[in-house]
Amino acid sequence: MLTKSKPSWSISENLITPESAFKNRRAILKTIGISSILTTISPNVVGSAVASTGGLNPNLFSAKRNLKYELDRPLNTEKDVTTYNNFYEFGSHKLISKDAQKLQTKPWTVTIDGMVEKPIIIDAHTLISKMQLEERLYRFRCVEAWSMALPWTGFPMRDLVKFSRPLKKAKYVVMETFMNSAIAKGQKQFWYPWPYREGLTIGEATNELALIGVGAYGKPLPKQMGAPLRLVVPWKYGFKSIKSIVRFSFTDKRPVSFWETVQSEEYGFWANVNPKVPHARWSQETERVLGGGGKRIKTLIYNGYEEQVAGLYRNLKGESLYY
Repeated sequence: MLTKSKPSWSISENLITPESAFKNRRAILKTIGISSILTTISPNVVGSAVASTGGLNPNLFSAKRNLKYELDRPLNTEKDVTTYNNFYEFGSHKLISKDAQKLQTKPWTVTIDGMVEKPIIIDAHTLISKMQLEERLYRFRCVEAWSMALPWTGFPMRDLVKFSRPLKKAKYVVMETFMNSAIAKGQKQFWYPWPYREGLTIGEATNELALIGVGAYGKPLPKQMGAPLRLVVPWKYGFKSIKSIVRFSFTDKRPVSFWETVQSEEYGFWANVNPKVPHARWSQETERVLGGGGKRIKTLIYNGYEEQVAGLYRNLKGESLYY
């Protein structure tokens, strides 16, 4: 008799430990319903919330969870995730959340160009409204050897690729973040190759795991996490997950990304998680769990997503796939 096996990193849904406040909020919504909540709230308050999300109903970000993407570890608290952030545009330290509030996400224009049937310029919130959002529980592993787990709201990147209608000759999608040194003081550091750029192969971009993140914990994505659009590729080191995207360009030439330009011997194009391949300055065999009191756990190949992505790299010879 054939049986359906779960991925190696998956466990039963009832063992997942989400952030308590987030889970309580979900329970309340299920009990009394969205509509009854809204009828008890001042119209001015609702209008303000909609305005803060660029005209989108904030309830859009409380998307249905896709149970295919489970975890074998507890979720980090929302506070953990929103107060410890890498966003070099606003500084090279982790406590940039306050400075990142200077980022204005409305209006936010996204350009889709390069090897496409027709270039597109579209408002980010209009783009989001065209997509089917869902929630996924994902691991996140930084190349600095710390990690976390959180509930992302977003849509599959393959849907963005389909929307973009790339030409058959396109092999890569290159992403670019905003450029505004007047509000992002880190961009005044001329030794960095601003604006931040990253790239994926079309195969990676259309893999089932690749996600365009627009929210977290059932809320619109905070600015310090890369609002309004960011990339989420959970099998790669975090620096691949570019934030606050303004451009998607399709090309047949492999791009040289931001950190690869800065230090190519330490930060390569592929950047797939592998505990057996050390960074030039530290081991990758274990990771420090954010909010875990210094606890370290063993790092898994492809960050635990080997089953879904290993096939992308089987025929690549002579490539440095893991840093």
